[in-house]
Amino acid sequence: MKTTTQWIARIIAAALMLQTLYYKFTGASESVELFEQLGAEPEGRIGTGVFELIASVLILIPATVWLGALLAVGLMSGAILSHVFVIGITRNDGGQLFWYAVIVLVCSLYSFWVNRKQTPTSVRKFFPLFLQ
Repeated sequence: MKTTTQWIARIIAAALMLQTLYYKFTGASESVELFEQLGAEPEGRIGTGVFELIASVLILIPATVWLGALLAVGLMSGAILSHVFVIGITRNDGGQLFWYAVIVLVCSLYSFWVNRKQTPTSVRKFFPLFLQ
């Protein structure tokens, strides 16, 4: 059961991040508008898309779950803070992108936590209390 829950969390996180890539990479008007509000168009849109693609792949590979999850936590923390302080939560999508980011954040935190023992010793020594 525990393994099933872990895979479900990883798949949800990856699927939600991969779903938004089409809009980021094709320059969809909604995505362009969002990153223009942040003052990060087009570099921020494309860069975020590349990092989300990397995080999605890493979180699905058993040996690199910890790294993909950690990257996703960072990306989604930035997305959530951007929505709260700059873009607005509801925008013109009723808050869908904001809630996707929250779901990915929760799934990624869970994935990182259950796979924290996979984190290399060189990384664990910098976070001894968190990665015990």
